[in-house]
Amino acid sequence: MRRRSFLAGLLTCGLGPAKAAEARRFRIALANLDETPGVTLEGLGFSGAELRRSFELAARTLPVDMLYFDNAGDGARAVANAEAAIAAKVDLLIEYNADADANAEIARRLAVAGIPALALVDPVPGAPLYGPDNRAAGRITGHALGAFALETWPNEQVLGVLIGDLADPGPAISDRVQGITECVHVSLPALKFASLDTGGQSVRADALLAKFLQTQRGQRLLIATLNDLAAVYARNAIEMNRRQSDCVIVSQGLDRNIHGGASEKKEIDPNPPTTAAVSCSARSPITWTATATTYCHWPCVCLPARRFRRAR
Repeated sequence: MRRRSFLAGLLTCGLGPAKAAEARRFRIALANLDETPGVTLEGLGFSGAELRRSFELAARTLPVDMLYFDNAGDGARAVANAEAAIAAKVDLLIEYNADADANAEIARRLAVAGIPALALVDPVPGAPLYGPDNRAAGRITGHALGAFALETWPNEQVLGVLIGDLADPGPAISDRVQGITECVHVSLPALKFASLDTGGQSVRADALLAKFLQTQRGQRLLIATLNDLAAVYARNAIEMNRRQSDCVIVSQGLDRNIHGGASEKKEIDPNPPTTAAVSCSARSPITWTATATTYCHWPCVCLPARRFRRAR
């Protein structure tokens, strides 16, 4: 994750009134979404602790003193953390909190204190927002599905399948689904999609897809999962039903179940443990925020940047 350039950009943009010659150090607080062990962020496989660590690494060579708070996924705690940051007289609060009401209160208190904020992923009123371009991430998925079908199954009937927490009322899911469908329809305008809603429980993708496969015998399926864990369970259903020859999955996320480990620079393991996988990033000032992972386990290998070929 390119946190160093992110922080350096804040300083270059003139955080505070100090001149460069004064060599002033700035106090920046990061109020992280949730650092609870085992909790991953936005279905992307990275934990809150790793997000914090990336800021620690980025700040090492910059004239900043970082303060860290854990919102623990709780709006009331986020407000309390913002109040602590105000009491610490920080120059900037980087807020990562999903509770809209709490964010509104945080914005009000910061305005009274005269402290600027930056919002990560979820908006804070009056603050610049840095987060995923979910529609662009969806387009990556849609393009991969369409290109795969045209090259691997030309002139064959195919059906699309969406798997994920499709009933989630937030804009992220709807934006990704819109990106998927509008881009795949560029190459496959008549493609229809079936929707399998996991209700936020990725493990359900296995049973949902297994049941669906029983009704679609011999049908070529283009499957888009909205997170990598759902893709893993979808793969299980496909293999158990011996449908490897007529299914392909394109997933969104950066989960280690797909990619394996990552270096200190958050570079993906070039030898992932379970699949032939390559990531393609959508536009994102913070690189983990919008990633689509294109992969296929069986007769074909999907490559990034519009390149596909049959596996030997």
